Amino acid sequence: MTKKYKRILLKISGEALMGSQKFGQDPEVISRFCKDIKEAADAGYQICLVVGGGNICRGAVAASMGIERASADYMGMLATVINALAIQSVLESMDVATRVQSAITMTAVCEPYIRRRAIRHMERERIVIFAAGTGNPFFTTDTAATLRAAEMGCDVILKGTQVSGIYTADPKKDPEAIRYDAIDYKSVIAQDLNAMDAAAITLARDNKIPILVFNIHNTGSLLKVLKGEGEFTIISE
Repeated sequence: MTKKYKRILLKISGEALMGSQKFGQDPEVISRFCKDIKEAADAGYQICLVVGGGNICRGAVAASMGIERASADYMGMLATVINALAIQSVLESMDVATRVQSAITMTAVCEPYIRRRAIRHMERERIVIFAAGTGNPFFTTDTAATLRAAEMGCDVILKGTQVSGIYTADPKKDPEAIRYDAIDYKSVIAQDLNAMDAAAITLARDNKIPILVFNIHNTGSLLKVLKGEGEFTIISE
C-alpha cells in the first residue's frame, strides 16, 4: 500500500505524559506512547516529535505567580527538554535510534537545533525529538511544532490529544458534542475550536500542512490514523 505521508511530525503535550497524575511523568504512559512511535517507525515513516512541558512547568502559570513572563517561558522550555530526554531514553531502550535537538543550546545533554542535521537524521531512520520550543518566549509549543514541521518538509502534523479529534464542544462536558471528520483552517480559527493556537494554525495553512487531531491515549492509534483508520479530525484547506 502506498503511504499518503512519508515524513511526519508528532506533537505531544506535556500534560499527556502525566497520565492520571497531577504532576510529572507517568512511566507507563510514556512507554505506551513510545511503543506506538516505534510501530510507526517500523512501518517506514520518518518521524520527528515536539513535546510540551506543561506537566512540569507552564510559562503562563509561572508568570501568574509573579515570575517575569520571559523567564517563566524559559522555565517551560527547560521542562520540555526533561520530557524529550525521557522519551529518548525509553525509545532507545526499545532499540530505536533517536536524537534530541534543543532550540536552547545545551551541548552536554543534547544537540543544538540544526535544520539540515535534523533532516539527515530522519533520512537515516533516526527519530528526532525537538525540545525547548522555538527558543523564544511568548511562543507555544504548538507554534514550535508547526514551525519545525515546515522546516523539516513534513507531509503532516499529528496532534495527540485527550479526545478523538475536534468537536463542536468539549465532549467531556457535553455528551451531545459532535466530532468533525474534516474541517478547514479558517473555520478552526473563526470558531475558536482550541485545536492549536491561531499562530500555529495560520502557519500550517500558509505552508499547506494538514493537521490530524487524534486521541493519543488509544493504544496503536498513531499508526491507525496514519493509515486513515480510526477516529480523528483532519484540518486542511
